[in-house]
Amino acid sequence: MVALSCGFALGQAQYKVLYNFGSNPNDGVFGGYTLVSDLAGKLYGVTSEGGTMDGGIVFELSPNSDGSWSETTLYSFCSSYSSCPSGGSPTGALVLDQAGNLYGMTSYGGQYCPYVVNVMGCGVVFELSPPSTGGGWTYSVLYSFCSVGEFCEDGGVPLDPLTLDESGNLYGTTELGGGNEAGTVFELSPTSGGWTETVLYSFCSLQQNGYCLDGAGPVWGVTFDKSGNLYGTTFGGGDTGSKAGGSLYKLTLGPGGWTESLLLTFKLPKGGYSADPGPVSIDPTGAVYTTLGQGGNYGKGAQHGYGAVGRLGTNGRTDAFLFDGTDGQGPFNGVVVDDRRHVLYGTTGGQYFVGNVFQIDSLGRETTLYTFCAQPGCTDGNNPGGLLEDKLGNLYGTTLYGGNQGGEGYGVVFELTP
Repeated sequence: MVALSCGFALGQAQYKVLYNFGSNPNDGVFGGYTLVSDLAGKLYGVTSEGGTMDGGIVFELSPNSDGSWSETTLYSFCSSYSSCPSGGSPTGALVLDQAGNLYGMTSYGGQYCPYVVNVMGCGVVFELSPPSTGGGWTYSVLYSFCSVGEFCEDGGVPLDPLTLDESGNLYGTTELGGGNEAGTVFELSPTSGGWTETVLYSFCSLQQNGYCLDGAGPVWGVTFDKSGNLYGTTFGGGDTGSKAGGSLYKLTLGPGGWTESLLLTFKLPKGGYSADPGPVSIDPTGAVYTTLGQGGNYGKGAQHGYGAVGRLGTNGRTDAFLFDGTDGQGPFNGVVVDDRRHVLYGTTGGQYFVGNVFQIDSLGRETTLYTFCAQPGCTDGNNPGGLLEDKLGNLYGTTLYGGNQGGEGYGVVFELTP
C-alpha cells in the first residue's frame, strides 16, 4: 500500500470508566469486545470468562440519572471445558434487531468438534430475547456448528461478529470447517421450522502447491456495501509462500450463487505468520478500510512491524497509515468511519500491547486521543477492543485488562469524548 503521512499529535479527549468488570459476585471478566447500543442508550456486550459457570456472560449496561452506570447479567455461559450444548465462551460483538433481540456466537459448545482438543463443541449462534412483561431474557440456540459431515462442512469455530440484513438473515464466518477445512462464510435464515444455515463460500477452493489462493481462515465477520456485496478478510492465504499474509475479499451474489473475488493480498511480515488483517468498514463513497495488526514500519525491536490502517478506494488506489511504535502498535480491531467529521477512529494494542485510541483525518494525520496505562494496577484499563460511536460522537469500548478489581484488573467499559 502507498504510505500516508505518519505524523501524530496528542489529543484532548475526555476519558471516563463507566464500569469495572468483576465488581459483583459472578460478574463477567475479561472484555475486549466491541459493544452495541439500543435507542435508549443502553450498552450490550460479552465477556469471555466469568458468570455463574465461568464461561462468560452477556451483559447490559444502563445509564443512571446521576451519571453512573448499572450492569445487569442477561445470560451466563457454561465453561468451554465441559459439555455445553448451549454454547460456551461468547466472542465478538453482538448484533441488535429492531425488536430488541440480541444475536451472537460462541467459540465453543454445541456439537462435537474435531478441531479443538479437550473442548466440547465447535460453537453456536444464539439469540437473547427481552422479556415482554417482567422476568428475564430468553436464551435460545439458533444453530450448532459442525452439524454436517465429519469435518464440519457447515463450518466450525466462529470467532467473529454477525451481520444482520433488512430481512432478518444473519451472516458470519467460521475460522475452520467448510469443504476444504479452511473456513466459511455462512448465512442463517429464519423459517417456520427454525433457522436454516447455508454456506455461501468455502475458503481454499483455489489451491496451488498447497497454498490457498482465495484466502484461508477468516477471523472476522463480513460487511455489506450499498449494493449488497459482502467484504471480509482472512488470516492466511491469498497467494503463495512469503506473499500469503492474508487477504481482503469480496463476495458478489449472481444467478449461480455467491462468487468470491480477491481484492488485495497482504504481504507476510518478517518472521510472522500473518499480517493480522482486521474487520472491514466501508464509507459512503464505497471506499473499504481495514487494519493490519502486523507489517508496515520495522523499527528497532519491531520484528513483525507496527501495523497499519489501510484504505482501498473505488478507483482501485490503495493507501495506508503506518504506525511507528511511538504512536501505537498492533491495530487489530478495524476502524470506525465518522463521515460527519471525516475521520477514522480505532484502537491499537491486543494481547501483548497496552494500547491507545487514535484518530486519523482525511489527510492521513493521526492524533492519539488516549493512551492506556502500562503499569500493574491500571484503573483506567488496558488492551482495548473495538469501538462503538453514538450519534453525538462519543466513543465506547471495553478493555481486556485493568480496572479496580482483581490483581491486574478484569477489564473496564469506557467512554471517550474526542
